[in-house]
Amino acid sequence: METELSLEELALRLGAASLAGMIIGFEREWRQKPAGLRTHMLVSLAAAAFTIISFELYHASLAISEESNGDPIRVIEGVVAGVAFLGAGVIIQSRGDVRNLTTGATIWMSGATGLACGGGFFVVAGLLVGLSLVILVVLGLLQSKAKESTDS
Repeated sequence: METELSLEELALRLGAASLAGMIIGFEREWRQKPAGLRTHMLVSLAAAAFTIISFELYHASLAISEESNGDPIRVIEGVVAGVAFLGAGVIIQSRGDVRNLTTGATIWMSGATGLACGGGFFVVAGLLVGLSLVILVVLGLLQSKAKESTDS
């Protein structure tokens, strides 16, 4: 079936999602967290793919009938729920301690970034990745320094 998007645009969107997931996942990999580079890349890529497929199916249904009531937002809702489930899977509760919340949140962020790339919203995706790095790296360093000063 012919797509609304050119092969170049599809490659750009899927490539951007993979790159965005890689950047977010690299930070988790570097800190040796349970979900790293490949997980974040796949989550972001899958979210982009679902977004593209949703838009393509919507356009295909309009080509069949102008009265189509397809709603691509439903697919996005499903992606959000599925990615949240994956993120919750890395959060481990042990002896009253909750662990890996940040990693769960980064999986969710990779999904959001993939949705943005799949929709062609590259500026939004870039801002999400940039802000994620500030939160993860810069605030992570500040948090470590603050902890070191209270431990001394």
